[in-house]
Amino acid sequence: MPVYKDKTTGKWYVMAWYTTLDGQRKQKCKKGFFTKREALVWEREFQYSDTCNINMLFSTFIGEYLDEMRPRLKRNTFITKENIINNHILPYLGNRKLSEITPKDIREWQNKLLESGDKNGRELSSCYRKTIHNQLSAAFNYAVRFYGLKSNPARLAGNFGRGEMKEMLFWTQEEYRKFSRAIMDKPSAYYAFEVLYWTGVREGELLALTPSDFDFDNKTLRINKSYQRINGEDVITEPKTVKSNRTIKLPDFLCEEIKDYLSMFYELDDNTRIFTVTKHFLHHEMNRGSKLSGVKKIRIHDIRHSHVSLLIHMGFSPVAIAERVGHESITITCRYAHMFPTVQTQMAEKLNMSRRY
Repeated sequence: MPVYKDKTTGKWYVMAWYTTLDGQRKQKCKKGFFTKREALVWEREFQYSDTCNINMLFSTFIGEYLDEMRPRLKRNTFITKENIINNHILPYLGNRKLSEITPKDIREWQNKLLESGDKNGRELSSCYRKTIHNQLSAAFNYAVRFYGLKSNPARLAGNFGRGEMKEMLFWTQEEYRKFSRAIMDKPSAYYAFEVLYWTGVREGELLALTPSDFDFDNKTLRINKSYQRINGEDVITEPKTVKSNRTIKLPDFLCEEIKDYLSMFYELDDNTRIFTVTKHFLHHEMNRGSKLSGVKKIRIHDIRHSHVSLLIHMGFSPVAIAERVGHESITITCRYAHMFPTVQTQMAEKLNMSRRY
């Protein structure tokens, strides 16, 4: 692949040949290099990438990995992956060769993350650190499978270690009632939080709801989509997981409330979003209602925890709760185990009964 100098601009460029997946030979021209050395480096990396050579720079490999992942992931999921890689992985490992990164390098990278924190200098949460490591490990798994890398150094190095579990906050039914009364002056907020608390839907699922999702005859709510605001654009995607596609049985009072809310619209198409507020609006109303009512401040997602807590104390099983809230696995529901009433006393009493002669 020859390297040339453009006599008009004084910059260097590369003419590279490569083979497509269907066996065709094509030529690629890359312009704009200020030095011959930069052009030669790009030429070498292009040769490596064309042959899946593990001696390419990690940054070159990551570019190909992201190109492969882009059409396979939901848009918001891909953007999250890309941001994590660009902000927390490439600045440390980008200029290393893919084949030369060792488990020891991964441990050193982890230590730097522990020291540096986020872009504002704040300490990264243990959960987010694990997410970053998992993204790096996924990239290396891809290299092992498709590029012939012998092993995954991130897996061998291990994750950041077991972090402390954050306290799971939630509102009791009485706390929620105080909060809801405080925001009744804004119908869009009041009815949105009524749906969140009494159904346990996720924030994105709430904001994607349309009139056609409600079946008042059968008293059900269909969850089959989620709303995201991505780069200034409203995006409707599939729900978070396969199990998130579900039908929720509604209590009578909530059916009547939603009917009242829908009647406030002058004209409403069956497929028009009924909560056109922003996530920022919901967070603002959450803070306002908490302050006015005097209840403790929790996150929007903690209302989902509150719904699960309510169902637990009503005596429903983890299996039934998981089905209602769309947990992918009952294991997720079992994270609420500390909320379930203990039966240790009853166990001991029955053991006593069985021991009697």
